[in-house]
Amino acid sequence: MDNWTYKPAADSMMKPGERFRSTRREAGLVSVSMNAAATLGVRLYLRLYHRLRIEGTENLPRRVPFIMIANHESHLDTLVLVSALPLKARIETHPVAAGDVFFKNGATSLLASLFLNALPLYRKGVTSHALVDLRERVTSGHGGLVLFPEGTRSRDGTMNPFKAGLGMIVAGTNVPVVPCFLEGPFEACPANTKLPRPVRITVRVGTPLVFDTEPDSREGWTNVAKRCEESVRALSLEPAGRFAGGAE
Repeated sequence: MDNWTYKPAADSMMKPGERFRSTRREAGLVSVSMNAAATLGVRLYLRLYHRLRIEGTENLPRRVPFIMIANHESHLDTLVLVSALPLKARIETHPVAAGDVFFKNGATSLLASLFLNALPLYRKGVTSHALVDLRERVTSGHGGLVLFPEGTRSRDGTMNPFKAGLGMIVAGTNVPVVPCFLEGPFEACPANTKLPRPVRITVRVGTPLVFDTEPDSREGWTNVAKRCEESVRALSLEPAGRFAGGAE
């Protein structure tokens, strides 16, 4: 007992509204239960309505920490990626969502926090402090992240260049980055569509990347973004069914 120390939760002194909008938010019993229930419901929806197919399941992370990345085509993307994860890893995973969309008021903040377990990142005026918080979260083993390095959804289905913010989170660390390619979300739910169409969606999961030798500097951040973008683009060229771990 001599080595025991008390460490309060990072969000213990925050007000509820502030906690929901914070990148330092920690999970509680209510949020974990609601998140698990929401995940099962979303999985059922994706399997039945979009005939979700996951290729490369052997590359999916089973435990935290990790960062899962992909091309960004629609609001379905986050649901697809988190649904692909094993349930235990899913409960400990936080999608990084656009703060100006999903955390613009109390109601949307509550839903994004409790059901998606999402953390906010505000695209207009992203600060290095927010990225440092995310870096500290994953390097300390406190969960996985799902994020889209393009920074915004594609408006025409083509992939945009990756931003260096991803490098600021992982350069010089041993946190694995899992590249994925999403096929179908743009056709199912493009930006100007309110109701998703019953289009098949496929996720291709690539081999995890580690950037422990990249310097935590602008050069290293740029290299991380470049290598990750190349990995995701390469997955877009893979023929369907190539992965032995493919599953319906």
